[in-house]
Amino acid sequence: MLLPYRDENPTRSFPLVVVGLIAANTVAFLYQALLSVVGGDVFVFTHGAIPAVLVGQASFADALPRQLKLDAFVTHTPIAPLDPIWLTIFTSMFVHGGLLHLVSNMLCLWIFGNNVEDALGHLRFLLFYLVCGALAAGMQVLMSLHSLVPMIGASGAIAGVLGAYYVRFPRARVFCVVFLLFFITVVALPAGLVLLLWFLLQVFQSLQSSAGAAPGGVAVFAHIGGFVAGLLLMRRLVPRGRGPWA
Repeated sequence: MLLPYRDENPTRSFPLVVVGLIAANTVAFLYQALLSVVGGDVFVFTHGAIPAVLVGQASFADALPRQLKLDAFVTHTPIAPLDPIWLTIFTSMFVHGGLLHLVSNMLCLWIFGNNVEDALGHLRFLLFYLVCGALAAGMQVLMSLHSLVPMIGASGAIAGVLGAYYVRFPRARVFCVVFLLFFITVVALPAGLVLLLWFLLQVFQSLQSSAGAAPGGVAVFAHIGGFVAGLLLMRRLVPRGRGPWA
């Protein structure tokens, strides 16, 4: 298992958008954490992207678990879907299922996002991030049209950032913690290798999912869609550089 924790790739400008996205995700998580158990579950269903609801296969009321409806009624917790419902494609990018989910996503965004923002500029990076997130969600919806499970998390958009980094900085060094049974060490690897291994893992998990095996609740098709979207968009937006980190 590889766990990236930093890269060796200097930037020319402060990553304003990356810091803002990390702050926004953290604030949303803290708000969710302060809600009651029922309120937190309602928050996930109202701000997560539910594939069957987005494509009209089910209504929002149909997607709500019976127990959640009962608990909300008992605790007087209001449940109202976002209007229009497609807004959940974007709000879902700022909702996380736990502290580890949040921290792992924000760490990846910090490691790889600052250089992509530096290459694209602040405004274009923000638009790039949101578009990749939307395309990632679209891929997951396409592969799970009847699902009533809310999609949450920034990982689809961040996968787009990883795809962009793969295109722009494949030879930059990424420092990773390697876990091999009881053996732990730190290695520096080319970013292209680290990100390729991550993408191949997502493909492998998607094949398991297609074969009926449970992928652990991870939206692997969103990861694949986001990565490919980021890779293709970055090739169009910024020609590959020839600097020492390209």
